[in-house]
Amino acid sequence: MSQSSVFEQDREKPRVGSLARRIHGWSWQAFPIGMGTGAVYVTLSGLKSRSPTLITVETIFYFINIILFLLNSTTLLLQAIRTFYPRQALRLIKDPVKGIFVPLIVLSFATILIGTINYAVPTGHVHPNFIYALFWVYVSFSIIVCFPMLMIWFNNPHDLTTFTPAWAFLVFPMMLVGVVAFNVLKVIPSEEPRAIGILLTAYAFQGLGFFMTFFYICIYIIRIMMTGFLDGHQANGAFVACGPPGFTALALINLGKKAQEILPLHGLVSPEAGQIWYASSVMGALLLFGLAVFFFLFGALPYWFKVHKHLHEILGCWALTFPNVGWIATIRALGDIFELQGFFVWHLIMTIIMCTLWLVLFALTMLAFWKGKIFMAKDEDVIKDTLVEADVPKLTKYSESSSYV
Repeated sequence: MSQSSVFEQDREKPRVGSLARRIHGWSWQAFPIGMGTGAVYVTLSGLKSRSPTLITVETIFYFINIILFLLNSTTLLLQAIRTFYPRQALRLIKDPVKGIFVPLIVLSFATILIGTINYAVPTGHVHPNFIYALFWVYVSFSIIVCFPMLMIWFNNPHDLTTFTPAWAFLVFPMMLVGVVAFNVLKVIPSEEPRAIGILLTAYAFQGLGFFMTFFYICIYIIRIMMTGFLDGHQANGAFVACGPPGFTALALINLGKKAQEILPLHGLVSPEAGQIWYASSVMGALLLFGLAVFFFLFGALPYWFKVHKHLHEILGCWALTFPNVGWIATIRALGDIFELQGFFVWHLIMTIIMCTLWLVLFALTMLAFWKGKIFMAKDEDVIKDTLVEADVPKLTKYSESSSYV
């Protein structure tokens, strides 16, 4: 073939801009970055001593989280509209593996709601009534997103030897209702009837979410019995197993504390019901806390030897942050209950580690983004979803590796 013919072919080949490749290459796996950012201000807010400077730092992280949420949501919305790449958007949602990341938009919304309660309500910028409305928005949002994704996921067979705890993301939003609820109850007076509805809803969804995710954890134990520790990019998913017991322990303690106030005020169940609920919640939380710490060590000890040190898999490493928030926050709660200084020191150490980890992961994620290792589709993938399928019969089939699954 002559040099002029090659030149003519290159000239006729459609050109794809970097912005188009970014929009096409964006995925639901972007939301853990915001969730990891939320993990920072949630752990910082639990410190025993908080200065005005520290609160300012927390607020900065809160606004960073909002910006990331809006960026991710807007980009995925652009991807889905008709003039861009709706086929790619539908492909990501219907995929039985990549679809597990769709509920992360709900979890990201939960971190923003908790941050709003901590930083916007005390300053008077947001009214408690608005928080009450957002609570029911969150509950509805979690149901609307989780159930369709569960139907898609369970409609396909799955290989047990490739199982990862990250598959439990499909239920995580409903499991987190209890955590969101006790934060909402901070700004809703216990004597109001609305507090009863929030409390009962929280317990119901926390039970639903925890037991469903616990079934996933049981499958995870069976899987590693068959294949050994998770390796490669799946090694990150091992930390997801810390989430259900950790967040449930945190929810039980705080919901039990609120039940101690709410039930007697409304004369419900029995005069001692509030005390009984709280005492049993503390005992149950201790049991789950131990399980969460075990799963953390179970994932951390072999981690460095199992994980791939590849920059294009950096998104999976964000699983080291947000799933651990539950049991880390529970450390502080147990310190308050049993008045042991060791718990406060332990919580401070884990908070410092969480902040350091965020700095490292954020820097590496920005480096991977700048180098085009993440959120950057190939030219042929963009062209395939831009043109009619018949016009590009020989283009490479789309593929994108996930860093959790």
